[in-house]
Amino acid sequence: MTMLERPQGLEPLRETIARHGLDARKALGQHFLLDPAMTARIAALAGDLSGQHVVEVGPGPGGLTRALLDTDAASVTAVEVDMRAVAVISELAARAPSRLRVIEADAMRHDLTTLCPPPRQIIANLPYNVGTPLLVGWLRQASAWTRLTLMFQQEVAERICAAPGSSHYGRLGVLAQWTCRCGMLMHIPPGAFSPPPKVHSAVVGLIPHAEQPDAALFRAMERITAAAFGQRRKMLRGALKAVGGEALLSEAGIEGSRRAETLDIAEFDRLARIHARNTAAP
Repeated sequence: MTMLERPQGLEPLRETIARHGLDARKALGQHFLLDPAMTARIAALAGDLSGQHVVEVGPGPGGLTRALLDTDAASVTAVEVDMRAVAVISELAARAPSRLRVIEADAMRHDLTTLCPPPRQIIANLPYNVGTPLLVGWLRQASAWTRLTLMFQQEVAERICAAPGSSHYGRLGVLAQWTCRCGMLMHIPPGAFSPPPKVHSAVVGLIPHAEQPDAALFRAMERITAAAFGQRRKMLRGALKAVGGEALLSEAGIEGSRRAETLDIAEFDRLARIHARNTAAP
């Protein structure tokens, strides 16, 4: 069995941050997680990483990156847009060149599946300001990932895992639960971060379903959920008027007087499939 390369004798993370003058920037949605016990717990939430290629988005000073290198992951690819943090992570990569690669790029504009072979996972403390659009992009290609272990603001995490009928249930929860098995794995208080954010955070685990929608069906679901929840106080016959309204609902066997938050994932799936079929017809 090949011994995995692990960096040794690392200085405390706070010393690394001070040496590089790496202050967390609000414009980048940065809140650094420095407690090694906490980062180790997050890495462990992803399960057995043996043979897995891990992509980390927004590593910052590398607290979670260090924890990931302590697992049995085959490789770690850190994607960072902040040049200052790239310099810090590059130092770490020099200590484990066979396992850690640093990519200076904006994850919003980069197809992360091109960075490593399968089986691959994403494990990340996501920047608060781009967490939701990043997740939706990854859900479009969920079949490419074995698991996603992601930290969000707690409110966003609750939306991802929300059940029908709850106040947090909406478009994001439908898209996530339609494509993945979702679960809240860990709550993290503001004081765990430097600087402390004004809100609590949570780690969500997403395991993609074996069967995934094709691109056309995913687009149909995005249109349906955007219309349904864009006017969530309206009855569905009005909210879905632009995408088929009463005719669509009738074909799906769903009462037009209902509201979006009462529909379960299977009912949204039915609407999306009918809408995709109707719009594809000549």
